[in-house]
Amino acid sequence: QVQLVESGGGLVQAGGSLRLSCAASGRTFSNYPMGWFRQPPGKEREFVAAISGSAGVTIYAEFTKGRFTISRDNAKNTVYLQMNSLKLEDTAVYYCAAGSRYPVPLRKESSYDYWGQGTQVTVSS
Repeated sequence: QVQLVESGGGLVQAGGSLRLSCAASGRTFSNYPMGWFRQPPGKEREFVAAISGSAGVTIYAEFTKGRFTISRDNAKNTVYLQMNSLKLEDTAVYYCAAGSRYPVPLRKESSYDYWGQGTQVTVSS
């Protein structure tokens, strides 16, 4: 059974940093895309960042504007999201996602077959 388990969320002041981790188990995703999405309070889930399989190509949502960095450690079957210069509007539940097909549009939720349970990130003033 495939599981994605996020960690690293929490409460942080504006301008601070957090590093989210997502550990996958049950299968290897080294050749497949992994991504992060988020759902702000009262809003729909939106794309944050994604990284392709073996090539490690990364793409980001415009609102990250160089503040966020996605990376992966295939040996650990884990994807990370480093978030710096956090803003109040970054408050959301952050979800990890993993795909089992390639190539796929990395910004689309339908490209991912497995999802984590989400981790809360709250940015305070």
